[in-house]
Amino acid sequence: MKRIALSTLSLALLGVAGVAHAQSSVTLYGVLDESIQYVNNSTPHGGALFQMFGGNLQGNRFGLKGTEDLGGGLKAIFQLENGFDINTGKLGQGGLMFGRQAYVGLTGDSWGTFTAGRQYDPLVDMIQPLTGDNYFGSTFATPGDVDNNDNSFRVNNALKYVSPVWSGFQFEGLYALGGVAGATGAGQTYSGAATYATGPFSVAAGYLRTKNSPATPALRSAWNSPTTGEATFDTNFPTFAGINSAYATASSIGIASVAVQYVTGPWTGNLSYSNAQYYQDGSSTFKQTQKYEVGRAYLGYQVTPAALVGIGYAYTKGHGDSSATYNQVSLGGDYNLSKRTDTYLVGAWQHASGQQRVPGANGGLESATASIGSYGNQASTNNQVMVSLGIRHKF
Repeated sequence: MKRIALSTLSLALLGVAGVAHAQSSVTLYGVLDESIQYVNNSTPHGGALFQMFGGNLQGNRFGLKGTEDLGGGLKAIFQLENGFDINTGKLGQGGLMFGRQAYVGLTGDSWGTFTAGRQYDPLVDMIQPLTGDNYFGSTFATPGDVDNNDNSFRVNNALKYVSPVWSGFQFEGLYALGGVAGATGAGQTYSGAATYATGPFSVAAGYLRTKNSPATPALRSAWNSPTTGEATFDTNFPTFAGINSAYATASSIGIASVAVQYVTGPWTGNLSYSNAQYYQDGSSTFKQTQKYEVGRAYLGYQVTPAALVGIGYAYTKGHGDSSATYNQVSLGGDYNLSKRTDTYLVGAWQHASGQQRVPGANGGLESATASIGSYGNQASTNNQVMVSLGIRHKF
């Protein structure tokens, strides 16, 4: 990261007039993650896909974050973070200028941090760091990202509080206003999580509830919440049903998650569990609440200070409206060429069984097809293999 004086950056980059203080600063930072990727069974006839793909370990981004010392231990803070496609230059997150994060707030050592804007939810902040996704990214994520473990969506219009750390314990809460006139609760999101860390042991747990917009006039056609507008649905390839794409007309989504991690010497191991429920109402195109139970395990070994290898397993079981099971095994290796540049090789195999719902008002059930991690590459069969060889640079 490059730290630049606020007086210089405000004039050169932001064009904002103001008085610069010695205690104030702005940081310009970013991540460039690029790979060559192979995915099998990627067409209706089983053809393979070879492509350039960015953002396996971390989403491509650049951003600005800054602080201003207000005195008495109080600071003003902000962060603006853009996401983009490294291969085309297009904006990510549905074309938003600062689709990854955009918030402003206040922080103090004794009372915590309060921020307002577009932000990560507490489960992403506290549960995801204790899963394999934290170490090897989307290839180790939940199939279809049905529990948002890979951060498929952020939260708009959000007010968030993060407590200080008290003897290893910390909590945070979030509430996002739906902004629907005449219907205060419509489209809102709320979430809370807590974590405790002592020595090599860490544990975290939390819950998130996000609501869809009211239907107009009768049946919804998609997820259209003002607070989580791009919520997690496995729909990159609409030719196939997708793991959870049939439930985009849900009235709300509730996700409960817990994770534990233990570090000893070069070994890191963690276990996590999520229960994601896609609730229906009279305006949904499905007739019964769909539930996904997810169990994940990860084991990593630091071979040298520069080299990390890891293995992950994810079990996802759907029941309620449809019943399908997804078993996924992931492998990864990462080697640091320097403090800011690393190369990686990650891969996964997934097997699907049972039946999943076809999207649409008249969608029936069909045999479940595989879809590794949160990529949305829906396979033409119940098996899929993905391998990515890449390089990542941070600045």
